[in-house]
Amino acid sequence: MGKYLYEFHWDCGRQGDVEGLFVATQEQIDNAIGKEVYFGEILGKHSEIFGELEKCDIKKLEISSEVVSEVSNHLGLTWSGYNPLHYLRYKCTKCGDEYPGEEMICIDPGNEVCDYCTEEDQAKHN
Repeated sequence: MGKYLYEFHWDCGRQGDVEGLFVATQEQIDNAIGKEVYFGEILGKHSEIFGELEKCDIKKLEISSEVVSEVSNHLGLTWSGYNPLHYLRYKCTKCGDEYPGEEMICIDPGNEVCDYCTEEDQAKHN
């Protein structure tokens, strides 16, 4: 599946803007829409920047997948600013808590379980 360049923008009022240029597949974007994004205090102390990622927050730039792939070999997947895909939050289907993606295990789409519940399950079975 081809990777494309996307532009991300959130207007956070007086606190400022959150922007980024990043590379992703269309499938990654589709899966991210509607999920919670949590940036924390990126715009200063007590800013707490978070919200649901909407289609209007992300714009696909008209650059061929081949060019994006070639430049990504040098610049990586985040070209500037913030990549919202790195700040997605997922709700654990067992405990209901929300965690960043790196703390989740996806059994199948829509059935994500946090590392903590997974460890508890493994401890019970050992």
